[in-house]
Amino acid sequence: MTLILDGKKLAATINEEIKNKVDQAAKKYNRQPGLATILVGEDPASELYVGMKVKACNRLGIHSEQIRLSENVTKEKLINKIHEINDNPKIDGILLQLPLPKDLKQHTNKILQEIAPDKDVDGFLPRSIGLVVMGDETYGACTPKGMIRLLERNDVEIEGKEVVIVNRTTVIGKPLAVMFTNRHGTVTVCHSRTKDLDFHLKRADIIAVGVGKVKFLTADRIKEGVVVLDAGINHDENGKLCGDADFEGIKDKCAAITPVPGGVGPMTIAMLMENTYLSFMNRITTE
Repeated sequence: MTLILDGKKLAATINEEIKNKVDQAAKKYNRQPGLATILVGEDPASELYVGMKVKACNRLGIHSEQIRLSENVTKEKLINKIHEINDNPKIDGILLQLPLPKDLKQHTNKILQEIAPDKDVDGFLPRSIGLVVMGDETYGACTPKGMIRLLERNDVEIEGKEVVIVNRTTVIGKPLAVMFTNRHGTVTVCHSRTKDLDFHLKRADIIAVGVGKVKFLTADRIKEGVVVLDAGINHDENGKLCGDADFEGIKDKCAAITPVPGGVGPMTIAMLMENTYLSFMNRITTE
C-alpha cells in the first residue's frame, strides 16, 4: 500500500514543536525570534507566498516585520534596506522574496549576498551552502530540508539508496544532493542536458523532481516501489494545482509519494520557521 507523505500534517506537528520552543526561548531570553520579509513589487504569487510566511510567524510566536518596496526601487536602495535589517537586533532571519522584478532580476545573486550570513534563513548564501556540505544544516535551504524531513519522519530509509534528483538549482537540486549525501545516499543529479534521463529514473529508489512540467514523471519512467518527492508547482488543463508527477497514474507503483498540494509546500514554510528559530538561538547564545 502506497504511503502518502502528508506534508500538511507533518508541518502542523513540526510547527507545534517550534511554537513550544519559541515560547520557552522567549521567556528565557526576553525576546522572540524575528523574521523580516522583503517584497519588491506587486506580483500576486509573491504576495501570496509572503502572506503565508507572515501568518506562520504569527501562529508560532515569531516576531514578523514586512518590508514592501516599489518594483521601481533601485538596486542601491534595496541593498541599503537589507543593510538596515542586518543591523536590526530584533531580526534573526531575512527573506527576500524571489523572483525580483525584471530590472533587478539580473542582480539577484549580488543582492542576496548583501544579507548577513547569520540571518540567511533561506539558505542561499555561499556560507550556508558550505555549512551544509560540512554537515551543518542549521541554515539549509528550506525546500530540500523539508523533503528530507518528510522521509526521515516517515521512516523512509535513505542510506544506501539510489537517489535521482531532476533539478540542479541552488534552491532545490544542489543542496538536496548534499543533504542526501550527508545521509549516505548515492546521488545522481539530472537536468535538461542529461543523456538518457529514463535510464537514471528507472533505476532510482528515490526520485526528487522539480522541473515545472505537468505529468513529467509517468508510470513508464519509474520502477516498482520507488519513493517520489514532487516539488513541482503547475496547473493542469482544468486549472487545478498539480506537481510534476502524474500522481494518480503512478501512486500505486510507488512505495511513497508526496501529493501536490499538501506535500513539499507546507514543509518548506515549516523549515523556514525552524531555520528562523535556529538562527535566533545561534545568535542569542553568542551575543
